[in-house]
Amino acid sequence: MMSDELRCKDILQDLSLYIDHEASVMLCEEIERHLAHCTDCRVVVDTLRRTVSLYQTLPKPEMPEHLRERLYRTFQLESLLPDHLVVSEPDAENHDDNRSQLHESPKS
Repeated sequence: MMSDELRCKDILQDLSLYIDHEASVMLCEEIERHLAHCTDCRVVVDTLRRTVSLYQTLPKPEMPEHLRERLYRTFQLESLLPDHLVVSEPDAENHDDNRSQLHESPKS
């Protein structure tokens, strides 16, 4: 029983490669032999395949431009931004003012 558990753990580590068709032929054969007798792993593989399939049918979420700029700036990738996005450093004074406004109570 212990060797089966270790075998399942080994298989689970390589499932992403297997599902994405990036595993070697030898690894695929090994996984398929294991799946032939392991119901639990077959359920995991089936669930993962369905999850990936459902995810691929969803529309790509749009990232707000200001977050994209910030992300690219953080990783120093400004040169990869589309031309219509202007990368500018946030104004520290305005940033602090905006933050303080979030914490103020509404005035009557």
